[in-house]
Amino acid sequence: MTILKSYLVLMLSLLVWQYTLHAQDAKPPREIVQAATRAELDADTNDHTRWRYRDAKKDGTDTVSIVVETDYGTVNRVIMRNGRPLTEAEAKAEDERVQRFIHDPEKLAKQKRDAVQDGKNAEELLRMLPEAFTWKLVSEDAQRYTLHFDPNPSFSPPNMQGRVLGAMAGTLVVDKAQKRIETISGKLTQDITIGWGLFGRLHEGGTFRVERREVAPGLWQIVETHVHIEGKALFFKTIGEQQDEVQSEFTQVPPGTTLEQAAEMTKPGYVPANGAQK
Repeated sequence: MTILKSYLVLMLSLLVWQYTLHAQDAKPPREIVQAATRAELDADTNDHTRWRYRDAKKDGTDTVSIVVETDYGTVNRVIMRNGRPLTEAEAKAEDERVQRFIHDPEKLAKQKRDAVQDGKNAEELLRMLPEAFTWKLVSEDAQRYTLHFDPNPSFSPPNMQGRVLGAMAGTLVVDKAQKRIETISGKLTQDITIGWGLFGRLHEGGTFRVERREVAPGLWQIVETHVHIEGKALFFKTIGEQQDEVQSEFTQVPPGTTLEQAAEMTKPGYVPANGAQK
């Protein structure tokens, strides 16, 4: 055997050896998703932190709000609309709206019911993730896994949420160290019909993307939401979504903060206890 042939055989052997080691160390894609799902569900159960943040939203209107979460409810104050600060008259009307809200038991109760339902929906969708799709590991580095998903033909969706979820294809990015979901994005691969199309339809090609980041050690929040799904349901409001939302400037809210204190914390120019103007 010539020196060149010996060298080629050696290199080929090393490549096979490295591939075998990688294959042994690599986790099956579904196990990565299952671990991430468990981490998210555990965090949802154990994380009771409350936050103050800036919320820029485009969903038919263009607003910037300051949001403050408390154990008693969440206070939201609009500070900009259509790219400009509120006028004095608009700011006064917004303050009156905030005051009415924090002293209205019915509205607070409705907000709580809606939040509970949103939490249940999110948990249900998370639990569906591993089985709703076929998974493929696209790449990995020291920090994260990137996976691609396609609809799983054997998945039987239990409800309309599951039907929409199960018709998506897209990408999931998982933080390796904490097993937390950084990014999930998808695209509807087909029309979704309601009542054989008689009552509504969501159109193929609709997209969504959700970005999550660690905003404090071990604490993760959604920082971007982009949903562009079109469709209407007969006798009901539009069931599609057109929304772009960016949340930033997260600071923790002290435990026991009241709604009245939260209302003050939403005002432009609010100065927290540490003296840093927000």
